[in-house]
Amino acid sequence: METFNLPQNPKVLVFDIDSTLYTCPEYAHEQIDSQIRHWAQLNGYSADGARNMISDFRRKWAAEHNGQKISLGNLFKFFGVSIETSIEWRKTLFDPAAYLHRDEKLISVLSELSKKFYLICVTNNPVEPARKTLEVIGISEFFPEIVGLDTCMASKPSKKILDKALEIANEHFFKTNALPQNEKITYSDCISIGDRYDIDLALALELGMGGILVSGAEEVCQIRF
Repeated sequence: METFNLPQNPKVLVFDIDSTLYTCPEYAHEQIDSQIRHWAQLNGYSADGARNMISDFRRKWAAEHNGQKISLGNLFKFFGVSIETSIEWRKTLFDPAAYLHRDEKLISVLSELSKKFYLICVTNNPVEPARKTLEVIGISEFFPEIVGLDTCMASKPSKKILDKALEIANEHFFKTNALPQNEKITYSDCISIGDRYDIDLALALELGMGGILVSGAEEVCQIRF
């Protein structure tokens, strides 16, 4: 676990989902590979051929962008696959229940965190499969809102997505009268928690959020404030 610029009095924890709120390399890989296989089938490529094309593009992208990574949703746009199409694929290709299970330790940790902070998920998957993932793990109740790929029609890293999460957080605090009148949540009140620095943390840090880089649910369970 690595921490970056943590605020003294955070109010909002912004969680990535995949490979952050669960640890299952097989499912993380299948989410990527199932889309690549589907794309290959639609275009008459072999699965291996498609994988090689994606890998080559990732390497070229990293070389041209100071080693940064690119999300699959943003990558596919360069191959003519729109975000709208990616959303429909992800709704049908993923089955979290085949890979994941209820995590009692994580449930306990998030239950305690939810008493101190507003928790929200920001993910590059559509809201529907993301919610199913949270339900399988047993943590859906702690995340009343999910900002997904179909919320802003954008893939992380995207300021639109983080702006939406901030808007939702402010709506929550306004409805619950949890802040003094006329006070609003800003990025400096938030911490982004995810497993990929380039995708989950870099932009958040630029905007003034704190960041926690984790390798999976085990490290999320170690978060203490």
